[in-house]
Amino acid sequence: LRAYARRLGDLGRARAADVLWLEKEALPWVPPALESALLPRRVPLVTDYDDAVFHRYDLHRRAAVRRLLGRKIDRVMAASDLVMAGNAYLADRARAAGAPRVEIVPTVVEAARYAAPATPVDRNGAPVIGWIGSPSTWREYMVPMLPMLTDVARRSGARLRVVGSGARPDLDPLVDVLPWTEADEVARIHEMDIGIMPLDDSPWARGKCGYKLIQYMAAGLPVIASPVGVNAEIVEHGVNGLLARDADEWRDALATLLADPALRARMGAAGRRRVEERYSAEVWGPRIAELLHEVAARGRPGARGASPRAAAHKGATPDT
Repeated sequence: LRAYARRLGDLGRARAADVLWLEKEALPWVPPALESALLPRRVPLVTDYDDAVFHRYDLHRRAAVRRLLGRKIDRVMAASDLVMAGNAYLADRARAAGAPRVEIVPTVVEAARYAAPATPVDRNGAPVIGWIGSPSTWREYMVPMLPMLTDVARRSGARLRVVGSGARPDLDPLVDVLPWTEADEVARIHEMDIGIMPLDDSPWARGKCGYKLIQYMAAGLPVIASPVGVNAEIVEHGVNGLLARDADEWRDALATLLADPALRARMGAAGRRRVEERYSAEVWGPRIAELLHEVAARGRPGARGASPRAAAHKGATPDT
């Protein structure tokens, strides 16, 4: 309740802004008519999607939720002056919803933050297969892969390091389970030798924007990923990483990279260049600022003047 109260206060203050930049939705689980009534009517609206959040509602197991909220995100998209979508799957949904303008804006990182550390990481120990994520993505995508991953690690003398999984610390002798913190996430990635991102080919997965792949590549790691959704665009197979569809391809990809440190170094360098050119805040920051200026300058009928002063409400849930 406190979180929703804070969000309502934010929306009230946004009435004085020139553009409102909203991540996904203003009030999760609130019906679209009520949320629409609470949004500032004379302030241009930009919405931002880096996940298929609409499937939270339209694929919900309860029919009442699907009936009441199944088209909520479509309503928000249609009411937006601009939708920023992290990939083509999300952009297609926005266009189908009737959004008047849709721009694909990929997930990015600050490339400078992921640059190689001044003191190189010791690479004389066992090679490290690494994963970073959340407890939900761990359960969904990594747990089914765990027997294969630990078997490969055991056969090749490697270790598996997982960050942010919420798994128990004694999961397996070959698995290092580490908590996620913003302060040390980059250092934890630099301790890895290979970054992995398995996915299943589901509607939720097709909406993902490859954030962990971009993090790995920014840190100079070669990657292995399932060719689902935007993963197949981020990873240039054989150049900055490998794409693997099934368990056999995952085994082969891991074995190839674990056996060849020079190949890992070449792919990692190629991945770093790709992030610098296409997936960095340094490149996309000015473009996003330009988009916000355009929307603010165009305004809505009766909106305030065109000097852009954005009210940014990042966070998919009101307690973020």
